[in-house]
Amino acid sequence: MLLDIFPDILTFFKEIFSGKGIEAIQHFVTAHGVFIYVLLCIIVFCETGLVVTPFLPGDSLLFAAGAVVAIAGPATETLNLPLLGLLLFASAIAGDNVNYFLGKFLAKKGENAKLFGLFTIRKDYLDKTHKFYEKYGGQTIIMARFVPIVRTFAPFVAGVGKMEYRKYIGFCLIGGFLWVASMLACGYLFGQIEFVQKHFEMVVIGIIGFSLLPVTIGILRARSKK
Repeated sequence: MLLDIFPDILTFFKEIFSGKGIEAIQHFVTAHGVFIYVLLCIIVFCETGLVVTPFLPGDSLLFAAGAVVAIAGPATETLNLPLLGLLLFASAIAGDNVNYFLGKFLAKKGENAKLFGLFTIRKDYLDKTHKFYEKYGGQTIIMARFVPIVRTFAPFVAGVGKMEYRKYIGFCLIGGFLWVASMLACGYLFGQIEFVQKHFEMVVIGIIGFSLLPVTIGILRARSKK
């Protein structure tokens, strides 16, 4: 079964990375139906839960999924927006927790612990990270969710920095909900527009840029005060 689907999964990723996210989901739904839920959840989990896969297209994938639900066709009958949102939210939170506890595990091993032989933990890194998250932890976790690559490393670094889990999970849930809900909603509301479909990558980049405005404004304010 998996061997039969594998070529279509490769085609799916090829279309996603070439800016054809809407078509990629539609084609996969036509070929494999509800298995699209599994594929989307695995991608979101890996992007947020594995520090070695920050390149996966989380934002564009969610936007495209929302757009497909709004567009008339066979895919609309397969994808249910509330169910999709719930599953993707659960996948994102599960990924974040895996990343957080992986970072916490390495931090317990102490100085010079290595991740996959590439990432080395230093004592000064642990101390600085802990102080940073004590001061900015909550807003960092929420804002990082909207920044590609950063959202992959933020939970890991929170674990390394020994951020209190009760504090972390609350902001993690808020950030995950806002990210999944906003991206799916934007896709659902604007995905039917012809301009959006023709300039899919530019639109997604624009949405990411808009979501970064609060971060940019915060940095500028901090610098002006200094």
